Amino acid sequence: MQLFAFGLNHNTAPVDVREQVNFSSERLKHALHELIERELAQEVVIISTCNRTELYCGLEVDSTEAIIHWLSHYHNIPKELLAAHLYTYKMADAVRHLLRVGCGLDSMILGEPQILGQLKVAYNTSREFGATGRLLNKLFEHSFSIAKQVRTDTAIGSSPVSVAFAAVRLAQQIFGDLNKNTALLIGAGETIELAARHLYENKLARMIVANRTIERARNLAKEFGGYAITLEEIPIHLAEADVVIASTASQTYIITKAEVEQVIKVRKHRPIFMVDIAVPRDIDPSVGELEDIYLYSVDDLNEVIQDNLRSREQAALQAEELIDTQVSHFMGWWKSLDVVNTICHLRDQAEDIRDKVVKKSKTMINNGKSPYEVIDFLAHTLSNSLMHQPCVQLRQAGYEGDEELVAAALQLFQLNEKLKE
Repeated sequence: MQLFAFGLNHNTAPVDVREQVNFSSERLKHALHELIERELAQEVVIISTCNRTELYCGLEVDSTEAIIHWLSHYHNIPKELLAAHLYTYKMADAVRHLLRVGCGLDSMILGEPQILGQLKVAYNTSREFGATGRLLNKLFEHSFSIAKQVRTDTAIGSSPVSVAFAAVRLAQQIFGDLNKNTALLIGAGETIELAARHLYENKLARMIVANRTIERARNLAKEFGGYAITLEEIPIHLAEADVVIASTASQTYIITKAEVEQVIKVRKHRPIFMVDIAVPRDIDPSVGELEDIYLYSVDDLNEVIQDNLRSREQAALQAEELIDTQVSHFMGWWKSLDVVNTICHLRDQAEDIRDKVVKKSKTMINNGKSPYEVIDFLAHTLSNSLMHQPCVQLRQAGYEGDEELVAAALQLFQLNEKLKE
């Protein structure tokens, strides 16, 4: 089996392309079922976030073209458009890519920790579905271990930077102190929770949390002294918000241009700062065309994010060195599996010889032979039986001038030092 990784991310594709190949949580198991059922992959894990969609596949045969065709057809995106933004990694390169992703080295924000949790969720979903096996189980467990080691041994996570942090920092640049502002947070996932925490720590005056499930909104709002509403109530409260940060899994716009046009009139043109972190987007992009509206997507945050990277760059170099070593370790483990069957057959053969000699030895004891005689027979017969076939092959190798086999035997049985004595 060979390992392949297929994907596109914020480095290779703009948000309008990424959102076309996004797998919602509702469709993820269906996609896994199709890939396994149609035997396009023997093992598969699908990762789909706002910044990346990736498929890690264990393939018995190279079916890369078939998988790319499936991805294009599944999302109804032209194959030529997909190919223009898609990357493919094989074996060691795929291992290295996943380790870099898990450590946050391939993220928009260098070293951000959220991706590791997203990897774990994606892996657990595939494992529970039965879509993983020996290869991907080992690979993902290895990636989690290395990510933990990188965060322990380097300063990659020393600065509190994330997409949420960048959004709050940009809001501060627009409004200054936030102690007189109201923020509307749409969603209740990890990114929104981080945004809420950063806003709270920066003395935000008032927080409103909107979510499809009101209970989740209440739990988050309660933690930070906020007020919870449903998504349907957003139009009622939107005019109160100076800052809007949205990150849901909705497949349609939560906030439309028409709604915002009405809000601008109510607010008498007081500005609103909006950040749409979701993929697919929660806020109609045309909202950004309106006066007094500052609308940013995840891609627009990149400039803010760059200011927070410098302290992590040295740590990233250390992490890359560690990853290179761990890629070698993983590939060594994977290559070693090729000889497992050979080792098993060798042990079975040795145990079969042992059982036959032991059986004869017991018969000799039952026939009255002395223990010393039986021990001599056992040791002599066992060593001769075990060494017979290797000696026959080595004699033949010497006769035919097969120096490679002779050299391999010297190394395999560690005989070089013996010859020097």
